[in-house]
Amino acid sequence: MSVVSKEVQSLSEITDVTGELTKISKIPANPKNKIKRLLQRAAMIVVGAALMAVGLEIFLVPNGVIDGGVTGISIMASKITGYPLGIFLTLLNLPFLVIGYKQIGKTFALSTLFGIIVMSIGTALLHNVSALTPGEPLLGAIFGGVILGVGVGLVIRSGGSLDGTEIVAILVSEKTPFSVGEIVLFVNIFILGSAGFVFGWPNALYSMIAYYIAMKMIDITIEGLDQSKSVWIISEKYRDIGDALTDRLGRGVTYLEGEGGFTGDSKKVIFVVITRLEEAKLKNIVEDWDPHAFVAIGNIHDVKGGRFKKKGIH
Repeated sequence: MSVVSKEVQSLSEITDVTGELTKISKIPANPKNKIKRLLQRAAMIVVGAALMAVGLEIFLVPNGVIDGGVTGISIMASKITGYPLGIFLTLLNLPFLVIGYKQIGKTFALSTLFGIIVMSIGTALLHNVSALTPGEPLLGAIFGGVILGVGVGLVIRSGGSLDGTEIVAILVSEKTPFSVGEIVLFVNIFILGSAGFVFGWPNALYSMIAYYIAMKMIDITIEGLDQSKSVWIISEKYRDIGDALTDRLGRGVTYLEGEGGFTGDSKKVIFVVITRLEEAKLKNIVEDWDPHAFVAIGNIHDVKGGRFKKKGIH
């Protein structure tokens, strides 16, 4: 065999090995870790949905106090028709769930569906349980708002939601100058005001107190209620992570030049802006490629500009 042919053969072997190493480097993290994360997420959603069921059936509903969004509409519909609350919670959220599946992503939709089912079952099981604050709408509003807010916050932290109003608000905000918070507030003022015709005006005011407390508790539980979050990621696998974020979240990423303060080594920094509903998915993507990557997430109060079209989470 000639020297040239030997070199060609060696180059071919190196190419084959490099190709195999490239394939290996693209293999996601251990499947056991994915299963573990999935179980942890499911457990958090169960706890969050169960807490919301407790807040509704043990504190709010018995005192004629409602929450905002689809939940508030469901409570009023249950009061007017006499049908169980869980039926309306499921049926009224289904259209928004379909929208969420198409516009936000499969993971979010499945997590939301699971949470709504657990919440609906929980309200059915707790329906005949005696209220802890009977005839005390103020106490019911305070404690119900706290428990409900923590429950919703846990579900959001797990990548899901328990109310379709927020899904619509996110989509509407993309086509209007109003923020998600402003849209949700406008819708809920209308819903909470309608409670006055069903439960009486004093109860409508108690409902506003419950809603305010719940929103503050959600804020505390998920460490920020802003729609958008800025993320900085430092990793040796920055290109793979950036491509995965673009492909699976539909978010444009920017690669920044950085330098290690101690080592002086050149580093690439990934910068990306996401919604808070995408935070759990982003963390999973980064962990799949590099469990030791540095990730910093901050709240953003306003985002304008940009031409990258969002795709669904998958």
